[in-house]
Amino acid sequence: MARYVFITGGVVSSLGKGIAAAAIAALLQARGYRVRIRKLDPYLNVDPGTMSPYQHGEVFVTDDGADTDLDLGHYERFTGRSANAHDNITTGRIYKNIIEKERRGDYLGATVQVIPHVTDEIKQFVLSGNEDYDFVLCEIGGTVGDIEAMPFLEAIRQLGNDLPRGQSVYVHLTLMPFIPAAGELKTKPTQHSVKELQAIGIAPDILLVRADRPIPREERRKLSLFCNVRESAVIQALDVANIYDVPVAYHNEGLDSEVLAAFGIEPAPLPRMERWEDIASRIHNPEGEVTIAVVGKYTGLKDAYKSLIEALAHGGMANRVKVKLDWIESEVFEKEDPAPFLEKVHGILVPGGFGERGSEGKILAAKFARERKVPYFGICFGMQMACIEAARSLAGIEGASSTEFGPAKEPVVGLMTEWLRGNMLERRLEAGDLGGTMRLGSYKASLKPDTKIAEIYGDTDIAERHRHRYEVNIDYKQKLEDAGLVFSGMSPDGVLPETVEYADHPWFIGVQYHPELKSRPFEPHPLFASFIEAAMEQSRLV
Repeated sequence: MARYVFITGGVVSSLGKGIAAAAIAALLQARGYRVRIRKLDPYLNVDPGTMSPYQHGEVFVTDDGADTDLDLGHYERFTGRSANAHDNITTGRIYKNIIEKERRGDYLGATVQVIPHVTDEIKQFVLSGNEDYDFVLCEIGGTVGDIEAMPFLEAIRQLGNDLPRGQSVYVHLTLMPFIPAAGELKTKPTQHSVKELQAIGIAPDILLVRADRPIPREERRKLSLFCNVRESAVIQALDVANIYDVPVAYHNEGLDSEVLAAFGIEPAPLPRMERWEDIASRIHNPEGEVTIAVVGKYTGLKDAYKSLIEALAHGGMANRVKVKLDWIESEVFEKEDPAPFLEKVHGILVPGGFGERGSEGKILAAKFARERKVPYFGICFGMQMACIEAARSLAGIEGASSTEFGPAKEPVVGLMTEWLRGNMLERRLEAGDLGGTMRLGSYKASLKPDTKIAEIYGDTDIAERHRHRYEVNIDYKQKLEDAGLVFSGMSPDGVLPETVEYADHPWFIGVQYHPELKSRPFEPHPLFASFIEAAMEQSRLV
């Protein structure tokens, strides 16, 4: 039977519950256990698919086509286990399910209430499908004390009683701030946070305390005394240089041993940390450095590109180099010459995005990369803008644009209304809802033999995760190929362009999918590894 670890957060948001959950899972996995991580989000959106990147950061897409919280990306990268639609749920999804049941009459005339109906729905989500796992880690979004999170906290409180004794453990992540005027770390915020949790009926078994400096023994003893937690279970979580240092750091502090001890599992097999130590060595002992310009439209919030940042770092690990990112707001190029910004970088990456704002700047970035022979990686929107650039500059199609921006004289990029998922035809209406209506999840693509991208993959049949509504118009394929842009990958039915490249360019590849979503530190995505390798070559020329 699976054991459950419930991870809550207190004092302030953004303490890193997702990284903590992923690190605990990685440590348990390193001891030979089978793990699963689930995220419970308290907001009322059904999923983050319609939320602005500035509101929520990146939307992480699973193989089965779910728009999910970015923390699921951390879960995949730390454990190597692919997440799915059943690993993330929101208040919106919970209430949607309940209302649908109520309308069908499933509750047989009962008054539908938060307790037991909402909490039962949450518990059903937490407990379902865990037969093949030793440990299930559940991260509860938000901060203890938030009204939005109350049903989730009540549900996990009930689970503590519903599950057999010794089958659940509560880990509470808090902050111990340093007050410069007093010259000391303060325990009071953590005490208040634990008091809030205890008032709900949850007594934490382990305190994971974030701090920017070592926590003295006396302060740990004080937290143990006032928070009713064993002193050995007060674990300091100090700031580290890189998120991939976290599992080793937490292991050194004894977190994984304390989690197992809370379940009564002693003695336990020691974790195999060799691969984490190898990753740390690659990060902290690089043999060179490359600079990649990321020309985007959400550069004010780096979480909007979280998986992209990590995938570039993985490409650096594969090549034992440090990857320095130069963030450039694409709108700048619509007012200023791109050359001063780009002539010293070793690679240019134009990521995904939505809407017209900044699109002309991305087109100019693609043009600079093509003309100056700088490695270029266009992802989703970045591929589309590269195709529009080729249409305008090489194929003589002056009005080339995307219907995403409004009526287009030459719709080189247009709205998809239908596509195949396996043997099933999926359709979308232009005036339909935005949520969950994109081409989402893993789709196969066929690569043309003897192309650059086929060489990189070492295969011609691939499957990658997609998230887009617009697609390069196949009606322009021949004109663009005649101009030199090779359509090196297509959907298996030959209808949807998947990848493009230039044969006479050192490294210029555009992909309609999001390869960053499948990159992991132990398995860097081949496109990112190859792109960084090309940037290394470019660095010798600059």
